[in-house]
Parts: sequence; C-alpha cells; structure tokens
Amino acid sequence: MPTTKKMSVVQLTMLTAVNMLGSGIVLLPTKLAEVGSISILSWLITATGSLALAYAFARCGMLSRKTGGMGGYAEYTFGKGGNYITNYTYGLSLLIANVAISITAVGYIEELFHTQLSATQVCLATISLLWITTFANFGGASITGKIGAVTVWGVIAPVVIVSTLGWFWFDSSIYAAGWNPHNMGWLDAAGASVAITLWAFLGLESACANTDAVENPERNVPIAVLGGTLGAAVIYIVSTNVIAGIVANPELAASTAPFGLVFAKMFNPMIGDVVMALMVIACIGSLLGWQFTIAQVFKSSADTGYFLPIFARANKAGTPIVGMLVLLAGQTALGLLTISPDLTKQFDTLVNLAVVTNLVPYILSMASLMTLQKVSNVPISKALTSNIIAWVAAAYSYLALYSSGEQALMLGGLATIFGYTLFGFVNNRLIRIEAHNRSVPVQTISAQHLSERPLPVNSLPATREVLK
Repeated sequence: MPTTKKMSVVQLTMLTAVNMLGSGIVLLPTKLAEVGSISILSWLITATGSLALAYAFARCGMLSRKTGGMGGYAEYTFGKGGNYITNYTYGLSLLIANVAISITAVGYIEELFHTQLSATQVCLATISLLWITTFANFGGASITGKIGAVTVWGVIAPVVIVSTLGWFWFDSSIYAAGWNPHNMGWLDAAGASVAITLWAFLGLESACANTDAVENPERNVPIAVLGGTLGAAVIYIVSTNVIAGIVANPELAASTAPFGLVFAKMFNPMIGDVVMALMVIACIGSLLGWQFTIAQVFKSSADTGYFLPIFARANKAGTPIVGMLVLLAGQTALGLLTISPDLTKQFDTLVNLAVVTNLVPYILSMASLMTLQKVSNVPISKALTSNIIAWVAAAYSYLALYSSGEQALMLGGLATIFGYTLFGFVNNRLIRIEAHNRSVPVQTISAQHLSERPLPVNSLPATREVLK
C-alpha cells in the first residue's frame, strides 16, 4: 500500500517562514521610520515574543485532539464559549486585515502613477478593491487561491533582494541621522512599534496545521515553527534596517510605497516602478484568496452551529455568496469609519485593531496550554518548561495590546463584547443541534449536557498562509 511522502523539517521550516513573509511588511518601513531606526528595539522584543508564541502553538498543535485550530485549543480550558469567541475574533481580525491590505495596495498605486489622492478618493479606491476581489470569487476560489500563491512572490522577492544586495547602498550616516529623530526614551521607543511589528508576524501559528504532513512531528514541528519564525524575524529586521540606511528618515516616513522608493534609490525610478507594480499585484492576489477564505471561515463555523446561520448559505458551486456580501458590508463600513487624510494613519488604525482582535485567540490559546498538558499527561518537568514559555508569550501579547493604543483597545473590546452578544443566538443553535443528536426535546437539554457531549468543532483553518 503506497504511503504519502511527508515534508522534511527543512521544507516545513521554509513553509512557515513564507507564510509570514506576506504583504504585512509592505508599509512597515514607513511606519517604523515614524519612530526611527531605534525601532529595532521593538523588533527584538517582538521576535522574542513571537518565538515564545510559536513554540507554545507548536505544543498546542501536538497535544490537541480537537479540530478547529486555535478554537479547538481554547475549548479545553474555556469550553464552547471559548471556542466560539476565539474563532469569532480570529475571523474578525482577518476581515480587518484585508481592509489594511487594500489600503496598502492603494498607497502603492498612488506612487506608481505619481498621483495624490484625497482622503475620500483613497477610501473609495480601497472599498472598490475589496468589492472587485469579492465579486471575482463568486464562481469559486480554485483559481484565485493559486493566483495568490504565485503573486506573493512579488513581495518576497524584493524583500529578500533588499536584505542581501541592499548593503551595497547602505550609508551609516543616513542610518545614524534617523536613529531617534524624536528623542524618545529607550523604553518608549522599545514599546512604540511592538504592535506594528507583530502585524508582520501574524501567521506564526500556521505550521501547527501541518502536524500530520511532516516526518517525526514531535521533534520537527517545534523546530520548524521556531526556525521559520526566526528566519522571518531576521529577514524583517535586516530589510527594514537596510532601507533605513539607504533612504533618509524624513523621506521614508512620508512615503506610501517604501520598497518602490528604495529600489528607485538603489537602481533607477523605472525599477522602482516595477517593484511597486509587483507589490500591488501581490496585494490584490492576496485579497482575491482571502476574501473567499474569510467567508469560508465563517461558513464552516455556521455549518457546525458556532455562528449565525446566514453565513452557512451557499450556491450550487459551494460559494457562500450571502456571507461574502455581509462581510463585504462590514469591510465597507470599516473603510468609511477609518477614513483619514493621511493614508498611513488609516493603515495604522486598521493594523492596530487587527492586532488587538487577533491577540484574543492568542491569549486564550496560551492559557489553554496548561490544561492541554494536564489532560495529555505530560510529565511535570516538561510541562513546566512549556508553561513558562506560554507565560512569556502571554506577557508579550499583553504588551502588544497596550502598545496598540487606547482607540484600538476600545474598539477591539467593543467588537469582542458584541461577539458575546451574538453568542446568545449561537448557543440556541447549539442547544437545538444537541437535542437533535440526542433525539430529545430542546427543553431537556441543559448546559451540563452541552459540556458532557462534545459537539462537532468547526474546521477553522489554523493558517493564514500569506494573508498579510
């Protein structure tokens, strides 16, 4: 009987790194330039926190016997309510992130065509891209998913080139002049960019979805997760700091297409335009795949009773068109609510909100690792090491929440609390499903019954692939 060939640890490490090296870095050099080159301190903090998160997720993936990614992890400690709120906030963060990706593409389009759009025009262009990429998915995502897997290299290739060849153009005097333009204290500078640097690492949990596809997973999954995260960290830190030594800080901080700008400095304006075009294509390709994927995330939750039934509706091709339109309406509202004369400020608002909502499932998963190890009979000495790493990861997550700012915390908190209101409707569905499974009247089902017999857990993907 033929056996399926499994990935090696090197292959899984590369896959994990590529999953993180998406369009999340496209506007990062500009955002970091607002703080200065001293933002490398934030990179070091985020790299440490991300490695702790990555290791803890690897342990969760190895021990969990529930499907549903982070929702399944959270259920061990927080029950079905924890599963629901994890998947709800995770899906919400994806929805917000796509608006940020669309704004990124608009920023590069501005520079590519050497035009200056008003706040209203930026908003309309952002919303138009979201609408176009949603409607393009109505026939299914078989083609658009493959497009995204190819176009992401329009981001990865320029980033790798800057990280390696960029050193030939690096000027230490330019780097030094932009080190700390606002004379911030070391602690303030270290915390100033934690949220925006974490944005680049979202997706670090992705390798856990490939546990069954790798050789010797007990040993190789943690190695791949840590190796992939460390590799991505090196590329992020090197590329953004090389750019800070090629482009003067004021010019970099004012740019909406920093990678196009640095390639124009390194070579010529035409090469800069080519890089900008590649990054626009990469962002649009990412949007194509993820507009469909987000709808599928909510559909899979609705199919098993963990979300509102309207998201479960699909056409003959299996496309959840109604759900896609509901989510598109939410993205349109986000685009209008965050409208700003400064494109990078609007991007900043959305990224901070995406990070806050994504940290909810991260924190719940970290808290659940202790329970997971207990029910899996992990030896106390080994469990203690993993628990300490999970506490470090949770502490970093709270630091990232704090650095996201008051507005993002308030809006993220409101969105999360609203999710609990929706859970009232969702729980009624869970009761009806449980009654049907037991072939008993709904009135006889209690909260105790719901906890005694596990319901099917949704198949929420544990990977973002190249979302950002």
